[in-house]
Amino acid sequence: MTMPNSDSSHLSTDVQKLLSLTEALVQSGCQLEDSWWETKLVDHLEKILLNDHDKAIEEALEVLSTQHPQAYEVLIEKAETLTESVQLSHEGKRYDALLISAPILAWTRYQLPSNELGDARYQALQQAVTDIVAAKHAHVQVMPTLLNVDAMPQTFRSTRALTTHLAHAALTGQTAGIEGVSNEALTSDNEGILADIRFIVGVIVVPRGRTLFRWQVTDPRLTHRRRKAADAWESASRAILANLFTGCQTQHLCPDAYYTNNREADHQIRPVVMQAAVTWLQMAANLPGKDLRAIITGCGTDSIQEYRIGFNVRGNDDVVYGCVWPLLSREEALAEHLDTPGPTVIDEITAVLKEAGISEVRKLPGLMDVEVCEDCGAPFFPGPDGELQHPQLPDETDMEPIVLH
Repeated sequence: MTMPNSDSSHLSTDVQKLLSLTEALVQSGCQLEDSWWETKLVDHLEKILLNDHDKAIEEALEVLSTQHPQAYEVLIEKAETLTESVQLSHEGKRYDALLISAPILAWTRYQLPSNELGDARYQALQQAVTDIVAAKHAHVQVMPTLLNVDAMPQTFRSTRALTTHLAHAALTGQTAGIEGVSNEALTSDNEGILADIRFIVGVIVVPRGRTLFRWQVTDPRLTHRRRKAADAWESASRAILANLFTGCQTQHLCPDAYYTNNREADHQIRPVVMQAAVTWLQMAANLPGKDLRAIITGCGTDSIQEYRIGFNVRGNDDVVYGCVWPLLSREEALAEHLDTPGPTVIDEITAVLKEAGISEVRKLPGLMDVEVCEDCGAPFFPGPDGELQHPQLPDETDMEPIVLH
């Protein structure tokens, strides 16, 4: 099997080498050969990250995403591993460090709070990670503020820099600053946002080769420890942040590896956004669920990339509001085209809408373009006539959020 465009002249040497090494690793037929190619690939990724050539990784991933999905998964897994985990030395001893996140899914009919923790909450969260999640021999450092998506590292290199920065702070006992996070991102406007993810971000550092998490035990009688830690974290985090999230409903995911937990949060926020939107329409626009109709359509270029849900008042075809439900993995997108057993994404969306009180839900056939408004950039949403429209809230909608924070 030859990887398409892997030898294209318009690609840089670094990109071509990444494509070649990744293809070789995918084609390898045994563990020994796997290890040899993996070492070569990791070495080249290290060199690229050291020279601040993140763009080469992004370009290689872009090529692979459409032309070689299996190789894409291999390369992104290696790049993520190298940036969320580092090895370092301190006072003559060697350590492993893992960047972690603990997402908080929050939704409200009021206004979401700022990301400021304050010293007492910050210290309490750091202690909770130490006592509940990290192995007893671990050093822990948590960032002194919550982060939203805009404030998270945006490149592989910046993620690795944050991991290294927090690891050094954990080993030296210093309070970590807000390395690589812009003031604009930290103070981004929350007005009008009904549901969002806030991240507790930190690092766990252990002597080289030692366990990272408290649940890493081989005793079969203790296999429940991960679930027990997740329950304990939910209780502790909720109690520590209760006053900050007054008026909000929250879900607290247990700290885990940075990229894994961020993806999990992306999946879990989708029904939360839908529930928050329907609740807000009922409160602010005075539109009871029995009077609302939801129209679902798949949007994308060649295949479904996302579902758009348009809301309208029964008896009127004008779209008053809309939500986007993105498909976040190839497996999810592929399942939408196959006759596979079990519930589909459409079934999940419908169940969320019904639970929120929407009495009528329709699914439009076919694939629509990913249309947005040329003036404001807002996405268009489907009406019952099958046309995508710019949503327009009723004039009497109360747009002023109630501020509790």
